[in-house]
Amino acid sequence: MVDLDDAIVARLESHGERFEILIDPAAMDQLKQGRQVDLSRYLAVEEVFKDARRGERPADSAVREAFGTDDIGEIARRIVEKGEVQMTAEQRRELLDTKRRRIVAYIAANAIDPQTRLPHPPKRIEIALEEGKFRVDPFKPFDREVEEAMRVLRPLMPIRFERSRVAIRIRGEDYGRCYDDLARYGVVEREEWTADGHWIGVMEIPAGTIAELTERLRQRTRGEASVKLI
Repeated sequence: MVDLDDAIVARLESHGERFEILIDPAAMDQLKQGRQVDLSRYLAVEEVFKDARRGERPADSAVREAFGTDDIGEIARRIVEKGEVQMTAEQRRELLDTKRRRIVAYIAANAIDPQTRLPHPPKRIEIALEEGKFRVDPFKPFDREVEEAMRVLRPLMPIRFERSRVAIRIRGEDYGRCYDDLARYGVVEREEWTADGHWIGVMEIPAGTIAELTERLRQRTRGEASVKLI
């Protein structure tokens, strides 16, 4: 549950009444990405207010008339989706910075330079977005923000999304410590165990993560892992 000092006010005018809740700003970005979020877990106080800062509450009958329910999670969802959300300048800046970093990280992991077939460093992507005057919208769905960022980047640098298939070979004794990394980077399409005790798998992963996955597996296997582009 978020502290009162960190919460923001979400407000909805309905049925001649004003309804407000105090909510964690972190819930906003998740909702706008279309994720299923239990908003009751993000409320600073599990109450509906008429004026949240003053602690004034509407009559229970007014709440039921406007929302048709006493479920605070459902009420909070309707207020957030249909009303307006207020943020302090610091809260908005933090939300924008976090979302911008996620966009840059996603593009760096999933896109490559088609001329060199290598990923672009995150710093290069970040600089290009600044040059293209890309502006993050804290409430626009993440996938739409990525699409807009790519539209800004394409005139400035050779870039495209691409996935690659790789063949991985790991010693049997190292497989257990590598399993989480394999699951994190993609889905194993095909696998087998060799007669000499090695695990071999074929995976499809974002093209920009090949070098990163290779390095992680080699660290965990003391340089014994092999990753080859198919």
